[in-house]
Amino acid sequence: MPVDRELPSPEAADLLALVREIADAELAPKAAEYEREERFPREVFRLLGDAGLMGLPFPEEVGGGGQPYEVYLQVVEELAARWASVALGISVHTLSCSPIANFGTEAQRRDLLPEMVGGNLVGAYSLSEAHAGSDVAAMRATATATDDGWVARGEKAWVTHGGHADFYSTFLRTPADGAAGAGGGRGQSISCFHLTPDLPGFSAARPEEKMGLTGSTTSAIRLDDVPIPADRLVGEPGRGMAIALAALDSGRLGVSAVAVGLAQSALDVAVRYAVEREAFGRPIAEHQGVAFLLADMAAAVESARATYLVAARRKDAGKPFSRQASIAKLVATDAAMKVTTDAVQVLGGAGYTRDHPAERYMREAKVMQIFEGTNQIQRMVIGRHLTSGVVPPAG
Repeated sequence: MPVDRELPSPEAADLLALVREIADAELAPKAAEYEREERFPREVFRLLGDAGLMGLPFPEEVGGGGQPYEVYLQVVEELAARWASVALGISVHTLSCSPIANFGTEAQRRDLLPEMVGGNLVGAYSLSEAHAGSDVAAMRATATATDDGWVARGEKAWVTHGGHADFYSTFLRTPADGAAGAGGGRGQSISCFHLTPDLPGFSAARPEEKMGLTGSTTSAIRLDDVPIPADRLVGEPGRGMAIALAALDSGRLGVSAVAVGLAQSALDVAVRYAVEREAFGRPIAEHQGVAFLLADMAAAVESARATYLVAARRKDAGKPFSRQASIAKLVATDAAMKVTTDAVQVLGGAGYTRDHPAERYMREAKVMQIFEGTNQIQRMVIGRHLTSGVVPPAG
């Protein structure tokens, strides 16, 4: 069912109307087939790029859409309601552009950013490693300083768009002082680099075989003595952790919007089925057990939407929003898991078959509780924000 949205301007309303039109015509008809065939929808990203949807939250002077995050996230939600893999791709692409947009040099912003946000390219974000997971500081892949740049060695894991992306915002260990040296451990910090797949020694591993979001390719990236030009360093050496965390706060809002769009679709499927399916002489929607379940699903979706919008509006106002981003990610993705599971329950045996999309929605929701920081990590982040600066009573 159409979502009754409060938008900041008539222009934003027109944008959302365009997004719905494109999503209904170009995304919804393809989603099930592409997910079943595990096919990466590159041509869909080109279409969205041509429509100006690949760089919405970035300034117009660098080729972006100049839209507030509040509007951008609602675009992501509308896309996710038709095809979660594509909406996730937009979120990851935005995350990948953020380091140069927010920390890049004037030359990088001038020479690289317009093409990155202009719609022709797809980005990837290479932060995680197989052994480290949420413990970013435990990464081992390194970049060693040379006379004319850096040399990268190691492997990054769980890279969305791995093997398909045109550029990779990649985080590597570097000596704390930027001097030559190799290996992880003490005396080393983290730096951010803008890598492209044409660099010698850069390769993608075989894609992961996942339970959901199979149209969104995920793979490891191997760095075998990859030469990195000096001008591909983003920000100062050693500032990578700050760059990563700043981008992740915004990325968590993107995942929140994807989760809400997915949950909204699951709710819509459940409501339609409950109205049409009869048991004991009347639609099952009229039985209290089902009606209450649908009501709880609707409450979860609307609450999650409100939570991510609160965080987005804080970001747009220039206020701190890290805690609110973690809350939004936690609430929205837990809601998506519950709502999609309940949708399968409403459909009963039919929900367990591939004749209906409910089972796919349920599989797709699970990973949203895991990536961009697991929900256990979000609880830790929220708890630390709550207790930071609190002085215990004396005595």
